[in-house]
Amino acid sequence: MKYAVILGDGMADYPQEILGGKTPLDLAKKPYIDGLCAYSEVGLCKTVADGLKPGSDVANLSVLGYDPKECYTGRSPLEAASIGIALKSTDITARANLVCLSDEENFEDKTMIDYSAGEITTAEAKVLIDYLAEKLNDDKYRLYAGISYRHCLVIDNGKLAGDLTPPHDITGKPVKGHLPISASGKEYLRLMELSARLLKDHPVNLARIKAGKRPANSLWFWGEGTKPALQSFTDRYGIKGAMISAVDLLKGIGKLTGMRVIEVEGATGNYDTNFQGKANAALDALKGCDFVYIHMEAPDECGHHGDAEHKIYSIEQIDGVVKTIAEGLRKSGEDFSLLIMPDHPTPLNLMTHVSDPVPYILYNSTKAANCGATKYCETEASKTGIFEPSGVSLMKKFLNK
Repeated sequence: MKYAVILGDGMADYPQEILGGKTPLDLAKKPYIDGLCAYSEVGLCKTVADGLKPGSDVANLSVLGYDPKECYTGRSPLEAASIGIALKSTDITARANLVCLSDEENFEDKTMIDYSAGEITTAEAKVLIDYLAEKLNDDKYRLYAGISYRHCLVIDNGKLAGDLTPPHDITGKPVKGHLPISASGKEYLRLMELSARLLKDHPVNLARIKAGKRPANSLWFWGEGTKPALQSFTDRYGIKGAMISAVDLLKGIGKLTGMRVIEVEGATGNYDTNFQGKANAALDALKGCDFVYIHMEAPDECGHHGDAEHKIYSIEQIDGVVKTIAEGLRKSGEDFSLLIMPDHPTPLNLMTHVSDPVPYILYNSTKAANCGATKYCETEASKTGIFEPSGVSLMKKFLNK
């Protein structure tokens, strides 16, 4: 049996006034996924346990079958693993976003214009991070370049601040009231203020402004944590797995759980990603292992930007990914099972994550199920009355464990 999880990050939503009271899943043209509903279990799953923040870190660990309450130590350490940073047990790491802030003189008077600095390219970002590292790195602080706007700060013998705000939670809002004020947090704030002064007139930013793009004019720290220890996926579930994603978070989870992490040319983490390349890579991976996790960040990014058009477009592209994988496995003669779902909702009107249960489809080529759902969307999934209390319970069901 071959197993494939097709994960559309942030794909679920609320009914939106701008969409006539519908959700992106309602409106997206996804004939293949909808067609599977007649032969599948369709229901809701609570991927984010009560008391936990609905981050993609917590939610994806849950979907992958790991209980975050037992193993989660923070988001940034997972991303650090992808970048290849060897952490000590005494290190603290934090996600370092390159963001675009408004241009008021005082840092606390600024507004969060764009948490992604206009989706800055990886090449441009590396120049900026390397420049900041030259200025800011010392025996205690080390900056590492990641992908696009996503980077990493490692603090030697640091202490958790506990009051860092994800920048995508305050898009369009003043940063005042969202700045760290704890003793350790003030050190993050000092570095952020320094970075803003250093980046203001950097040639990369001047060129971006001239081209009509948003500058990456500050660092913003969040998602701090300590070195994690995750059980290997093979030891946990008895099968070998592969991870396909464009973002360091999922690549890091893949590495830490002993999965084969597959790079796909043209994978960007947004709606311009190489969807078909990911589908083809999944089929190729399943020739050498039994489980593959295909993570697509695009719907989440569109949700954070309030971009309904491209969120719908991304879901429609995911339909093609599902078709390619399912038909490829069918043609090979393999028995297979598919799990199609988001990790959490990212509602367009809120532009951030929420912890509501998410709709899922579980399809098994060897045994048809029919729970009455006519299409894949939030409403139809809730109508079936099928509910999984956690990602761990759903993964066990999916793998017949």
